[in-house]
Amino acid sequence: MALAVLAGAAAGCSSGARATPRITTTARAGVAPVPPAKGAFFGVWTPDQPLTGADAAEPDRKGDLPPLTRVKEIEKGLGRQLDIAPAYHSWTARFPDEADKAVLASTRYLMVTWASADTREIVNGRYDALVRERARALKATGKPIFLRWARDMDKESLAARIHSGADYVAAWKHLRAIFAAERVANVVWVWCPTASAFQGPTPASYPGDDQVDWVCTDAQPGGNYDYRDLVDTIGPFQRWAAGHPKPVMIAEFGVPRSYGTRRAEWLRKAAQTLQDPQVKAVVYFNSDEQAQDPRDDRRGYALTADPHALSALRELATTPYFNPRNLPVTSGG
Repeated sequence: MALAVLAGAAAGCSSGARATPRITTTARAGVAPVPPAKGAFFGVWTPDQPLTGADAAEPDRKGDLPPLTRVKEIEKGLGRQLDIAPAYHSWTARFPDEADKAVLASTRYLMVTWASADTREIVNGRYDALVRERARALKATGKPIFLRWARDMDKESLAARIHSGADYVAAWKHLRAIFAAERVANVVWVWCPTASAFQGPTPASYPGDDQVDWVCTDAQPGGNYDYRDLVDTIGPFQRWAAGHPKPVMIAEFGVPRSYGTRRAEWLRKAAQTLQDPQVKAVVYFNSDEQAQDPRDDRRGYALTADPHALSALRELATTPYFNPRNLPVTSGG
C-alpha cells in the first residue's frame, strides 16, 4: 500500500517551539481514517447507550435511549456535527452494536475503544476465534473506523491483566496479525496510554512505529484535581510524539468541576495547546463517570449543566482548526 506523507513542517505550540515530524500513513482515504492535511478532527464522548458486557455499571450509561440521542443533543449545543463519535466495549461484547451502526450510517467516524482480556491468554490463542469474529464484523461495515485496544494500559488497576509492557506489545501484535490475516483494511490502530505514562522513561508498551497507526494519550487530569492547564498534562507526551512520524490524538481530555469558574478559561487555553500541527484528532470526555461518589463531583467533566464552559467548548469546536471537513456551523447553541 502506498505511503502517504500528510504533514511535515517545523512548527511551534503553546508548550514551546519544536520540530514536528513528517506524518505518514499507509491508510487509504475512504477506506480507513486518514488524518486531515491541516487541522484536527473533533469528537465528544457523551454517553448514549448502556455498556455491554462486564463494563455495564457506569452511572452515565443507564437507561435505553435511541442511538445518537445524546450525540445529537451535544451537537446542537456545539453548533456542529462531530467528526468522531466514540463507543466503549468490553472484551467479550459483540460489536458493532446498534449505536455503532447508527454512527457508521452517518458521516461521523466511529472510534471503538475495546477493553482487553489477559494479554498472555490473548497471545496463547485462547481468544483467537473471538478476535477473528470482531475483525470480520468491523471489516463487513466497509466504513473507516478508529480502534483503541486496551487504552490506559499503564494504569495500576490493569496490571494484573496487562502484566508488562512486553506482554502488552506481544498481545497487540497478535491481534494485528489476526486482523491482517482477515484483510481488514478499514481499521486504524490507536495506541493510547494515559498522559502520566510519559512522566518517566519511554513507555515499554509502545509496539513500534511499524505497528501503530495513531499515537494517543488520555489527558484526564490526575492528582487532587487542583487547577492544571492541559499543556502541563500533555506536554511530556507531545515531546515524545515529536520523535515519531504518527498523527496524534488527544482523547478523553476534560475539565473537572473542581475548576469551578475557571473551566471556560481552561478550555480556551486548551484550544491553543491543541492547535499543534501534529495533533490530528481531539476528543472531549463529556461525562461524569469519573465522579463515582455523587457527593464528590470534583472529577465530573460533563459540561451540559455549565453554560459558560459549554460555550467555551463550542468556541473550540467551531474554530476552523478543529473543523477540517468544513462542516456547517449553526448560530446560537
